[in-house]
Amino acid sequence: MTAKKVWLITGAGRGLGVDIAKAALAAGHAVVATGRDAAKVAAAVGDHENLLAIKLDVTRQQDAQAAVEAAVAKFGRIDVLVNNAGNFFAGFFEELSPEQVRNQIETLLFGPMNVTRAALPVMRKQRSGLLLTISSTAGIAGQVFCTAYAAAKFGIEGWMESLTPEIAPFGIRTMLVEPGFFRTELLTNDSTTYAQPTIDDYAERTKEIVAAWKSMDGKQGGDPAKLADALVKLVVLKDPPTRFAAGADAVQTFETKANTLLAQAQAHRELSTSLAYDDA
Repeated sequence: MTAKKVWLITGAGRGLGVDIAKAALAAGHAVVATGRDAAKVAAAVGDHENLLAIKLDVTRQQDAQAAVEAAVAKFGRIDVLVNNAGNFFAGFFEELSPEQVRNQIETLLFGPMNVTRAALPVMRKQRSGLLLTISSTAGIAGQVFCTAYAAAKFGIEGWMESLTPEIAPFGIRTMLVEPGFFRTELLTNDSTTYAQPTIDDYAERTKEIVAAWKSMDGKQGGDPAKLADALVKLVVLKDPPTRFAAGADAVQTFETKANTLLAQAQAHRELSTSLAYDDA
């Protein structure tokens, strides 16, 4: 991978994607910034000689293929694919419609798969590349009101962890990034859709959670510009991490989950290890 890398970033029209695009450009890299509206992407990132802004709806495989072809036509290669585009369907599982759950997984899991599927042939030909996928602490530990979101993010984790050894022989690396709460636009009305309250048993908790999350919007502790700068630094390492806990709250989530798994492994260890055939 050359010193000046070519980045293809999804969801670069707002939120963290804009910060990543700006940080990569500031570091001297070339950026293909994508979103559902190319004009909005260009306006958000700003004019730059090393910027190509193009339309990409990650749920459309033909868009993904076209974006990859445009990137190669403009810059000759793709060194870093940032799977960042996302949305959020929040609510108790019983109140989320099947269509909302499918929409969540279509965008957060199948979307990155579409773009990665289009980019991998380019990276295999180069015998180099990095797949940087924005996951979430919700992909490490589930939580109330996040059933659909966590299902998609847990899927991202398993997919990327399994893909890593498949593509390693071709010089392609992977990096999962699990942010905690950052002051992005994820909790805004443009990104978050709340399930319609339909079940009395959930009504009071729904009211409390929605109010708490709406009050948190714009006040999250994490600085997305600092995260973007950190990612630019990690990408150029000889051995970029396969997982990066983004934020102090993310580190705490990792540690809590690790300790919980260890405790669960030990809780019934004798029974767990006694399940082989007697003649084994």
